[in-house]
Order: sequence, then C-alpha cells, then structure tokens
Amino acid sequence: MIDKNSKVGVKGEVRSLPYGRQHITEDDIAAVEHTLRSDLITTGPRAAEFEKRFADHVGAKHAIAVSNATCGLHLAMRAANIGAGDRVVTTPNTFLASANCAAFVGAVPDFADIDPQSYNLCPQKLADSWQDDTRAVVAVHYGGQTADMPGIAAVAHQRGAVVIEDACHAVGGRFEHKGQEWKVGGHQWADMTTFSFHPVKTMTTGEGGMLVTDNDEYAATARRLRSHGMVRGGGFVGLGTDQFAEQGPWYYEMQELGYNYRITDFQCALGMSQLARLEELLDRRREIVSMYNAAFAGHEMLEIPRLRNPADEPITSWHLYTALIDFAAVGLTRTEVMRKLLDRGIGTQVLYIPVYLQPWYRNQYGYSAGKCPTAESYYARTLSFPLFPRMTDGDVAYVIESVNEVLGRRKA
Repeated sequence: MIDKNSKVGVKGEVRSLPYGRQHITEDDIAAVEHTLRSDLITTGPRAAEFEKRFADHVGAKHAIAVSNATCGLHLAMRAANIGAGDRVVTTPNTFLASANCAAFVGAVPDFADIDPQSYNLCPQKLADSWQDDTRAVVAVHYGGQTADMPGIAAVAHQRGAVVIEDACHAVGGRFEHKGQEWKVGGHQWADMTTFSFHPVKTMTTGEGGMLVTDNDEYAATARRLRSHGMVRGGGFVGLGTDQFAEQGPWYYEMQELGYNYRITDFQCALGMSQLARLEELLDRRREIVSMYNAAFAGHEMLEIPRLRNPADEPITSWHLYTALIDFAAVGLTRTEVMRKLLDRGIGTQVLYIPVYLQPWYRNQYGYSAGKCPTAESYYARTLSFPLFPRMTDGDVAYVIESVNEVLGRRKA
C-alpha cells in the first residue's frame, strides 16, 4: 500500500522531492531476485509472459517488449515501411525521440502545433499543415492526458497515413469518446502504440518499453527487427549454396538488417510486478493532481492543467503536473523560481523545448521560431511540479505551500 500520510510534517523542513521518482516495493525486489536466481536472465520466458499480460491489460493483440521506448518508436517506423521521401508529423511539445524516430529511417520529421487546452497535437492544425508526402503521424499523450485520437485519425487515415500513438506518458491511461471508455493502446484510432517504462513514468522496468498493435504483419516485423533481423524455426529462404543447405536446430537466417533492442527477463519480472499494482499507482497520481488543482485553482500567477475532455478526469494517467506561470508578473525568471523551490528541496522540470528549435533540427531542416506559435507560447510559461506515488499528503502540502510562497499573490 502507498503511504499517504507524512511522518514529518514539520513546517519549513527541507524535503528532497524530485519532479518524478520510481515506486519500488519489496515484492518488486523479490520478483527481480527470483529471476536473477533462475537459469535465464536475458530475453526469455518472463519477457514473453510480460508481453502477454501487457497486451491483455491494454486490449491489444500483440505486444513486443523492447529495451527502451525509443526503440519501440524506431521499430514502428520500420514496421510501417516509413523511409526516405516520406514525411512524419508529430507535436513539438514532446521528447526528442518522438521526432527522431522519423530521422532514424531517413524520413523528414515535421511538426504541427498543439491545442492550448491539453498541450497535445491539434487535429485542426494537423489538417491545415498537411503535405502530400506525409506518411505517418506520431500522436503524443503529453503528461498522461490523451491527444484527440479520433480527431487525429480522421485526418491521417483518410489521407492514407499511419497513426503511431506515443503513449510513453500514458501507461494505463484511458479516454472517453461518445460515451464509451477506451484504453490507451487498445482502440481503433492507432495502428501502433509505444509505451515507456523509464523510472519516472507510471510503472518501470528500470529502462524499457513496449510496442503494441493489432496488426499481425507489423508485430512480426517488429519482433524480427528487435533481434538483429534474425529468423529461427522456419520461414527460411536459404543461404544460396548447397554447402550450407543443412538446416538443423542451430540454424538461423538474417534476412534483413535489424537491431539488438531486446529487454532482459529480470526487467520484465519487475514490469509484471509493477503492472499488477498499476491501478494503485495511477489512483495515487490522480489524488495528488486533485490536491494540487484544489489548492491552485484561481491562483493569480498560475494556471492549472486543463483537460480537453472533462469526462477524462477520473481515468487520465497523470505522468506530469504541468502548470503555466506568468513569470513576468511574478517578477522572477523561470530559473529563479526553480532555484527558490530547489532551496526548499523541491525539484521542478521544464518539459519541453519545442523540438524543431533544437540546433540539429534547425540546421538539418531549416526550422525556425514561429513555426508552432502555441507551442512556443506554452514553453515560455511551463513548469512541472513533483508528481509521483511515494509523495505523502504532507509532501504535497509542502509543495503547495512553497509554490505559494515563491509565486506570491493569489486571487481572493
């Protein structure tokens, strides 16, 4: 069980609260230890079991566990046969990997602006900026709140493009559409979905990720490419000479260029242990978000996160608590605000610099400021506060008190 009650509760005591942190229990440790004592610790039976449990959890036909979510995005590009001459559109408000995966395969990463409500890719902006060579859209669920998947799919699928759902922030999340709940990774509007199990995410395998899909061909391609493009146990084309024609139990073929994107069994043991209590972890995150929202509602200097669809409030997978702050009105720079909070033991983070403004993207593709004005305006004001299940109620109260002290005035 997660302890919600502070054992300290001393006003002014400096805690150590990063913006995110894993939640590891004795059961998690025991699961990893048990696997480490087994005969196989690399990709083996526990990886296969984790894949099945995760696929069942999200409601997908296939799940392919990988060493990190960036690998999952790369495999999604390869599975969809995206390459040179293709354009891939994503949100500028994301981590680099959401766009880099297109560059990995020689495609052009491009960006459409976000909506000001959810900070996610805006379907209308996607449609307005569409180009004929666009072959894929990577829809990111920023902070755990889902992008408008039906709206994005309506734009992309009608134009023959693949939709890849980047759910690295939204493990275990759900969303409502026309009165029905849908699980992230288990709905009709995405062709493939990637998840991250980095330690600051909703659940963790240390490092690791998952690619899920209902498409048999995509799944088979991703599995093959995950392990060097090797084929074992059938489906062989032969080595092209009688001298090497014998195909005994050792035999394998590399039929295309793949990668070593495999995950270990002991990581998957941790993943299964975490998956078993995912709903508990999500519930605690939602409780903390509710406490923040209640405390900061109406704050003169701070705008709380807003939901694109209010019906999603009890089912959103909150990875981040991102507020928008009027730093000019506060009279402090963002760096000064962060330092004052850090002096109180409170870590914060800025997520994200618009990807197209990164030097490599500017130099490679000629992108410049003004491309996505809403994302740039959002970036100027964004700041994420601590949010992770190990926070006690006292920790949350301490963050609220400290933020109010640093930012100053409140509305009556």
